[in-house]
Parts: sequence; structure tokens; C-alpha cells
Amino acid sequence: MAANEDQEMELEALRSIYEGDVCFRELSPVSFQYRIGENGDPKAFLIEVSWPETYPQTAPVISMDAFFNNTVSSAIKQSILEKLMVEVEANLGTAMTYTLFEYAKDNKELFMENQPVNTVTSVSNSIAIGTLDVPASKKKNKKEQLSKTQKRKLADKTDNKGELPRGWNWVDVIK
Repeated sequence: MAANEDQEMELEALRSIYEGDVCFRELSPVSFQYRIGENGDPKAFLIEVSWPETYPQTAPVISMDAFFNNTVSSAIKQSILEKLMVEVEANLGTAMTYTLFEYAKDNKELFMENQPVNTVTSVSNSIAIGTLDVPASKKKNKKEQLSKTQKRKLADKTDNKGELPRGWNWVDVIK
């Protein structure tokens, strides 16, 4: 099979596998991103895989230069890329994008074990200074207040248990 046919088959497989997955993103028919970890997780990272013309006979281009990865140290990024390249060498000649994403998901803890949790970039520092976070426990949820007439109408519609009578939403077919 030609490289383009292999790419088309893998593209179709990736689309069907990751349909509805919010972590997967297709940037173009030959470039894909996958977020490993949840959005708020400090140890989450993003992998970008791009296919060259001769993929899968040649290795795909794997990148971690996305803005999402700014909190990940460059040593950790380099380590992740080296481990992914070992996986690429093992799967050379076959469709491997799915394998790379799954390998990264399975080994996330191993990849990020030396990543400090409280890494903060200068951008987020400037934002954090200007914002005031109010804990959710201190916010009170207000109940909807009903007037006396609204309460009376509601009581007239319901029985003594607060339930609507049987058939209240039935449609009269004979009319």
C-alpha cells in the first residue's frame, strides 16, 4: 500500500476512535493534538503529532511546543519526547499515532513524576495578583422567592403532597 493510503486509513481510524473525545483535536488531516490529563491538572500536557509525506515508513514529528505545555519544565518535555521516540522506533512502518497517544496516557505518572506541582509562569502570576478567588463554600445559593399569589396558584394546581394531579399535561384529542 502507498503511504497516502496508509495515512487515509489511519486518519479514518483516529476519527472513529476519538469521536467525542474532548482531549483529541485534529488540526489538519496530517496533524493531531492529544491532551494527557484533565484540564485543571497541573501535571497535564499536550502532545502534537504531525505526519510527513512518507509516514508511516518514516517517523512522525512529535512536538510539545504548545502553549498548554508552558508549565512543564523543558527537561521533562525532553524526557517525554525521548521516551516517545523509542516507541516510534519500535513501531516504525505501522500506523502509530493511536499507539503513541495511548502510551503517553498509560505512562503519564512516570513521565511527570519529577514535575513540580506548583510551577507557575510569570503570565499566570500577573493574572493571579489582579483576581480575587472566593471559595465556593462561602457563596450562598439563593432560593427562588415566590409571592403569595404564586404560592396559592401552585397549591391549587397540586394535591396535598405537592404533586400534580394525574393527567395534568394530557392533550385533548377530541377537540
